[in-house]
Order: sequence, then C-alpha cells, then structure tokens
Amino acid sequence: MSMHTVAVMGLGVRGKIHLHGLLENPEYYKIVGLCDIDTEKMQAVAEEYSLTDVPQFVDVEEMLDKTRPEIFVFVTYPDMRLSMIELGVKYGVKGISLEKPMAESLQEAKKMVELCKENGIKAVVCHQQKYLSQMRTLKRRIDEGEIGEVRKIHVETQAWFSQLGTHYVDYTLWANGGHRAKWVCGHVHGPICLDDNHPAPDYLLGTMEMENGVHAYIECGYLAEAHNPPEYGSSDNRLTVYGTDGYVYAETDGFWGACTKATNGRLIEGKDPGWRNHQQIPIQTPYYTEYAEWLEDDTKIHSCDIDTAYHGYEILEGMCLSALRNVRVDLPITDLTYEPVFDTMRRELPECESRKMYIYDGKTPRKERD
Repeated sequence: MSMHTVAVMGLGVRGKIHLHGLLENPEYYKIVGLCDIDTEKMQAVAEEYSLTDVPQFVDVEEMLDKTRPEIFVFVTYPDMRLSMIELGVKYGVKGISLEKPMAESLQEAKKMVELCKENGIKAVVCHQQKYLSQMRTLKRRIDEGEIGEVRKIHVETQAWFSQLGTHYVDYTLWANGGHRAKWVCGHVHGPICLDDNHPAPDYLLGTMEMENGVHAYIECGYLAEAHNPPEYGSSDNRLTVYGTDGYVYAETDGFWGACTKATNGRLIEGKDPGWRNHQQIPIQTPYYTEYAEWLEDDTKIHSCDIDTAYHGYEILEGMCLSALRNVRVDLPITDLTYEPVFDTMRRELPECESRKMYIYDGKTPRKERD
C-alpha cells in the first residue's frame, strides 16, 4: 500500500487520539505538519510522539500551503468544519478526517458532502466507537442471527444529540446493516444546550422507520434513562437491538448484555474496556487502518464515510423539523431553503424545567445546572 502524507490541525485531547491512531499505522501514514494556536501544547505533543522534526504551524492555511498533504485531519468545533473542508479543497487534499457532529446545520453538511464529491475527496467523520469490543460483539451477534430477525432498535443517551446522538444514530444504521431511514418524527424541548459549542436542544425524542421495516427510537438528553453508576454519568448511553429471538445491548463505556438463543433466554451482562481506555484499547487505530484501505480501493468504503454521516445528521435534523412543524418528515430532505433549525429553536423554544437538569460537560458526572 502507498504511504500517505498527513497534516493534523488541533492537538487537544481528541487531536492527540487521532495522531495516535495515525502513528499506529506507520506503514500507511507520514505526518508532515502539525498545527495548533497553542504553541507550547503543540511542542509538548511533538515531543510526546517523537515528532519534533515535523514542521509546526499556528496558521492552518500556511500549513496546508507549505506541506501540501494528501490527507488533512482537523479537530475543531462544528462551526469551523465547512471552512476547513473549503481549505482542503483549495490546497488539493484527497482525504479528510473530521470529528462529529459534521456541521451545525444540514445546509452546511450538504455543502461539505458536495465539495468532497466534486473534488474527489474521500472524507470520514469520526464515529469511531463502533470499534470498541462490546460494539463489535453486538454486531457479530446480530449478523450471526443470534437474536433472529431485527425488529426494533432503541437508543438512549444522557448527553444531547450533538454530543452522543450523532454517534448512536450512526451505530443504529450500522447495526441494521446500513439500511437507511424512510421517514422520521420527533419532539424537542429545552433551549439551554443551544448555547453550547456543540449546540442542540436539551432533549430530543424521535422515531424512524428504515428501509427494511425496522423501527428505531432515539432519546438524547436529560430525560433519557440513566443505566450506570454516577461515575459514568457524563457518557451514560445504550444501544439496544431487539430481534425475533432475543435482544442485545452495548454501551460505549463498556457495559453490555445479551438475552438470546445462545444464552438460553437468560440475560447475561458484562463490561469490556470502554472508550475511556482508548490508549490501552486504541480504537482510533483500526479507524485509520480502514481509511488507508479505502484510499487504496474504492470498493472498500469506510464505515464512517461522509455520506453515511450526512444521512445520520439528516435523520436528527428531520426529527427537529418534525417537532418544529408538527409533521412527519420523509427522507431524503430535498428542500433546504428553510432557516437553520438551531436558529429557529433559539427563537421559539420556551424555557422549561430542563433548566434544572443533569447535563454533560465532558468532565463532571451529571453536573446539575441551574
């Protein structure tokens, strides 16, 4: 396989995880540029990963201009991602890897997909937690028919949908064999989290029917059921897949369960290493291994490709539109001339009891916000 040159922008916690995944694939990737506005942090990262000979930049456009990488990896807030795609196009990159959610509106996300297609860019959006062992085991049990025919899928996340919901819609599509959604309905309320750097309503409840007839139910936010001890509250989540012969569930913190033919109808439960153990269980490594395979072979489409990520975003946006318009929304959404939904929500969503709620801040489990 070919060696691909890579420039990385953003060297915080997530940026370092991306960098680690790339360096764990030394036969496929060579780092040619690092970029961060915090020069001390960038130097520390370069020393930690033995990359002190790699050029460092505080300006991303200068990095792309001087290094001309094949692959551009950027870790930014959602409001910057379209502009980063535009820079990638300007400097002729052939691959882009970015974080979720891919944008702050479906209009932006659509432009990103179009730019990548028009310029032959293979882009992936980092819904990487499907590489965790408990998630892979859930998928194997489904694929091997252990729960029979899939009938229903239920998603619960304590965090709002731009934090964990986009992950779990992606995992819903993945667990259901890639079948797309035909229609969605939704409810939203609570304006507090719209002011976050990953904006979304405080709570979303949605349902959808997929092409194979499977129904999925999505709950994101403070009213979703909490399943785990308080120390796991900041990322309390669960994907449950029900079939004709049983069910399985998995959570990104490692918890899992199965009640299937193979367990004789008894519920068995356990815990694998979760996403917090990413250094010991480097889930970013297979993410980038598969990316290299797709770069070499057009038929080996990455499971996190931007088209799939766009459909996941479209599902969530459709649920928001359904709530705002009081209608069922059929997919795909073809008319994007409406006002971005977060702008509408900021204007229209009333204050409610969600002001006293447990929210995800990435650090403190179930921090109460007044």
